[in-house]
Amino acid sequence: MQPKNRLNEDESKVNANIGRVRARGFRLRDDHVTLSHGAGGKASAALTAHVFQDAFGNPEGDAAIAEVTGTRVALSTDSYVVNPIFFPGGSIGDLAVNGTVNDLAMMGATHPSITASFILEEGLEIETLKKVVADMKAAADAAGVNIVAGDTKVVPKGSADKLYITTAGTGGTDLTLGYQEVKVGDQVICSGPIADHGMAVMMARGDLAISAPIESDTRALNGAVDKLTEAATVHFMRDATRGGVATVLNELAHGSGLGLVLDDASIPVRDMTRAACDMLGIDPLYVANEGTFLAVVDPADTEAAVTALHEAGFEGATRIGEVAEEPAGAVVLVTGFGGTRMVDMLVGDPLPRIC
Repeated sequence: MQPKNRLNEDESKVNANIGRVRARGFRLRDDHVTLSHGAGGKASAALTAHVFQDAFGNPEGDAAIAEVTGTRVALSTDSYVVNPIFFPGGSIGDLAVNGTVNDLAMMGATHPSITASFILEEGLEIETLKKVVADMKAAADAAGVNIVAGDTKVVPKGSADKLYITTAGTGGTDLTLGYQEVKVGDQVICSGPIADHGMAVMMARGDLAISAPIESDTRALNGAVDKLTEAATVHFMRDATRGGVATVLNELAHGSGLGLVLDDASIPVRDMTRAACDMLGIDPLYVANEGTFLAVVDPADTEAAVTALHEAGFEGATRIGEVAEEPAGAVVLVTGFGGTRMVDMLVGDPLPRIC
């Protein structure tokens, strides 16, 4: 499948120059941790690069591959601090299960097991905790995974906000995925409508002058990934959580050294979600998702990939762009009017504590 729009020569030169500048390493400019450092944008990338990667020396990623007695396994861990803990379409409980299952699925992991650790604020109602745990159990059952171990800590009232959950997981994988596998001409597939989760959480907080019946997209992706990888040659996958689609694609462009050209008209956004984003002045490309992922596939398998996702229940799956030589290390969006604009990473996130 060919892209609907291509950049003309002048646009390519300008965007290539911009891309080379934006592809440079992120700078850590702060002396203290700020909320932006946890938002998935440039500040998060700088913190990761200059604190954690400098110390640990490991590649950045939501999950990693390790060799255990000759078997390749994917490992992942994540923490959840969403506010409020219950929101339309989900809760911190199913979010904690689905999030780690999905990080593992993005590495092609099968039959994962997960652990859960809780930090509880003194005074939390037991019935609230029971409901969260019940949501975790339901999500684990739906994903076909087991919660095999855990830990609980209680901190004095005021030292936490109700409860925080950390989950970790592991599962075997035979796939080789990553930035290094991505090639020029590969096609970018989005599994469905974007920005629902972030907007649902914002509406649930009740501190906006608008309201809309938007539900989170939180769900496990491992079943869809199984169908996709059976039908197509997949080079890269990532769920578009904090920082949204824009951040995932910028990380991909930066990590691969290649450019990404997106077709604005092909990016799926529900009308209600788009309207809410427009009213708040927020670009849906930067809003978090919890059940939507991006896959980069061999161009010959584009149609098969989209069809496989449709058959897996992801009816909104569609091709949204392609990998190109330019703008190297950056992302450009071709608009409906035929113009282009750069899609950069935000420094922070306009929607904090959404996962």
